[in-house]
Amino acid sequence: MLYLYLLAVIGAVTVGALMWRAFGPEKRPRSYRAAGGPLAPDDDPDFLRRLDENRRDQKRKDTDE
Repeated sequence: MLYLYLLAVIGAVTVGALMWRAFGPEKRPRSYRAAGGPLAPDDDPDFLRRLDENRRDQKRKDTDE
């Protein structure tokens, strides 16, 4: 009879641990962007702005010649 209770406690602890892993609080951010991590060039607004400025400057140089 004692083994049955021991088995029930072990099972309850195991189920509790699995539920905590599945539905517990996140320990790591969902994305790099949320964590302030590196951005890809096409996601970086400063890079896109500089690219657009360089393209406009090149276009002006080509039309001036």
